[in-house]
Amino acid sequence: MDWKKKENLIKIALKEDVGVGDITTDAAIPENLRVKAFILAKEEGIICGLEAAKMVFKTMEPKIIFKKLVKDGKKVGLGEKIAEISGNARKILSAERTALNFLQRLSGIATLTDKFVKMVKPYKVKILDTRKTTPGLRILEKYAVRVGGGKNHRFGLWDGILIKGNHIDLVGLKEAVKRTRLRPSGFGGQAKKPGKRVEVEARNLKEVKEALEAGADIIMLENMDLKTIKKGVKLIGKKALIEVSGGVNLENVREIAKTGPDWISIGRLTHSVKSLDMSLRIQPNKN
Repeated sequence: MDWKKKENLIKIALKEDVGVGDITTDAAIPENLRVKAFILAKEEGIICGLEAAKMVFKTMEPKIIFKKLVKDGKKVGLGEKIAEISGNARKILSAERTALNFLQRLSGIATLTDKFVKMVKPYKVKILDTRKTTPGLRILEKYAVRVGGGKNHRFGLWDGILIKGNHIDLVGLKEAVKRTRLRPSGFGGQAKKPGKRVEVEARNLKEVKEALEAGADIIMLENMDLKTIKKGVKLIGKKALIEVSGGVNLENVREIAKTGPDWISIGRLTHSVKSLDMSLRIQPNKN
């Protein structure tokens, strides 16, 4: 992750929260007061986003010292210190919420991903994310998935071919596959680039058969019950990579993994995640 390229995102987030100034802190806290503070975990989980938090504080005031006490990917317990911050009290207080917002959300994603990965550990399947991310934060949220042990699906519409139900309903499955194999103008001519595999979202076994006949490289078994997933996996065999998606949760993911897919993609990793609870505790600097 090249965090330097995320500076604009950090500035936008700070501008959103601080605006023209922190009127409460600037009124209540002496201008030159220096303090030390700690970020503490208020529950158990996987830490992610420390560099983003650091960038928030350093953007607010370059002289602030931010010391990481753990690394991204580390599991922490209740009350464990995650980072130490020292510097101007006003600046630290003004940056606090934005820094915690990044750190808590990314840690929540990493923590949930880790739970899914551990549930399917005995099997060959990989846990993937989706495009159901917070607008503007996708690259950070997908980084958090990787920190939690998951893998990234396509980053955007430009990054991979995925023929979904609406495409199929408009032109038909086989025709959609044919057209994506021979993408015309707008992509530099006939455009089947090396490595751009064609994936088809199949909503039933009929569409699975059509996808196989059309030569799809990857077939997604979308919103199917366990019984149908088993049939779909058996039908596809080794003729294509198999992805399962839709309705996946911690209660059923192991049973889905047992059926033998290559990938399980889970939207809730990013769209329904609970942030990991943290707080910043501040104390006067005795020095």
